[in-house]
Amino acid sequence: MDKKKKILTIVVFVLFIIVFILAYLLFQKYVIKSNFEREILPFANKNNKTVFEVNKIVLFSNCDAKNKTSSTSNFTIENLYQFTDIALFINNSSTEEKTLENTFKKVNITNVQYSTPPQVGEFNLYFKGLNQFAKSDFIPTTEVGDNLDFIITSENEANLDTPTLYNNLANPITLSYINQNIKSDYTITDTSTPITYDGSLLKKCNVDLASVSCKLSFDIYITNNLDEEFKTTVFIDIPLETQGKSIFDGNISVTQNTNFTFYRYK
Repeated sequence: MDKKKKILTIVVFVLFIIVFILAYLLFQKYVIKSNFEREILPFANKNNKTVFEVNKIVLFSNCDAKNKTSSTSNFTIENLYQFTDIALFINNSSTEEKTLENTFKKVNITNVQYSTPPQVGEFNLYFKGLNQFAKSDFIPTTEVGDNLDFIITSENEANLDTPTLYNNLANPITLSYINQNIKSDYTITDTSTPITYDGSLLKKCNVDLASVSCKLSFDIYITNNLDEEFKTTVFIDIPLETQGKSIFDGNISVTQNTNFTFYRYK
């Protein structure tokens, strides 16, 4: 074989390799695109409209403690605790009347996470009855824990002191974040001003607000009356200071307009 034929053969072989590689890359791209469409398009079709969303959250932060002993010169408390009550309003963004699609069949909360836990105290998240909202005389018995299932009802009257939701979204989800034993057996020697059972106790007990700040999140799952399943993750930043006011002044109340949209996954 002469020199020209050898060069031509090499060129043809190199071109063949290049074409083969390009064809393989195009095929891989097609496979990736097809897989993506096969996975994403059904999800997109299920979520072409918003059925449920948390559109408002009301937060109320305060503090309380148990009285142990008191005298004219000092005052000793046990279990100084800070609590934040949380009301989550789930809305149907549709203007249509209530249907099988936009009403509750099942609701539960799970996967409580603390991205920024407090540095002191013993903290947890509990269900709180609507009638007890913003009250400190609350016995924390219903812990959210790994899972909290709500009773769904369509009755005209329901016991909202238990985890119960009207199926037409009429009442909010009410919870309480409680951080207990921030201080225990702590003696306040400054009794020149009256002891008030609110956020000012944190200041009297020399608690740094940064040490009790907290950020948490949890997942809410909804099944509607078509047996379609939805999920969203709600993020809460426990309010201890806002607009020049501090919980040291008494309590904090915040209303947040939010858009935690539920996506349909099944």
